[in-house]
Amino acid sequence: MAETDRARVLRQSLIFSGLAESELAELGGLGQERRLGAGEFAFIEGDTPDCFYIVAFGRVKAVKTSSGGKDFIIAFFGPGEIFGEVAAFEGRPYPASAQAVESSTVLCIRRDEFLKFLSRRPQVALRIVSLLSGRLRMASERLRDLAGERVEQRIARVLLMLSVRLGPALPFTRQDIADMAGTTTESAIRFLSGLNQRKITRSVRGKVVILDETKLRLLAEGPPPL
Repeated sequence: MAETDRARVLRQSLIFSGLAESELAELGGLGQERRLGAGEFAFIEGDTPDCFYIVAFGRVKAVKTSSGGKDFIIAFFGPGEIFGEVAAFEGRPYPASAQAVESSTVLCIRRDEFLKFLSRRPQVALRIVSLLSGRLRMASERLRDLAGERVEQRIARVLLMLSVRLGPALPFTRQDIADMAGTTTESAIRFLSGLNQRKITRSVRGKVVILDETKLRLLAEGPPPL
């Protein structure tokens, strides 16, 4: 990947978008390009971190394994998005696995080199703090949803959350959606089939297309309190 391409990838990131061209070039020079085939892992939960990653092309998902052995998808990352940064900054094992959803290219930036870069740019450090705070809020909301809502609400919330980032056509399997909602594939299939019958969604070539966001949002909110 050329230096200009690395700078373009970094410019897509909310954290690095405000850097000058020279700074983007310097940071891009720290990145080591790595290609992942579909299903290949960038790292496994529990691995010792020595770097964090930025998606250049493709998509990567973060997968957490429960004590019962079930995999639960906690996030997806696309071009310009960062993953593995919390573990790398804290020097603790990766709390989840990162797996390529499709053929992908990522940039790996070593922790020690990035800390030297940050020491000269405190404004970037502040953006990272903001990003991590936002992710913590999202994680807290996901745990709240899983603990206190019906399966139908959880699936509807997952669909809405994905549509905000990717638009109404969602390139995910029913298994992916089940994993993100913390439920079984069978439950996801039944609920999604019901959405199709009510013309709230449509299944097209492995995608779930949202047709009526208003009705889906009502399902996500659940029945009104008595």
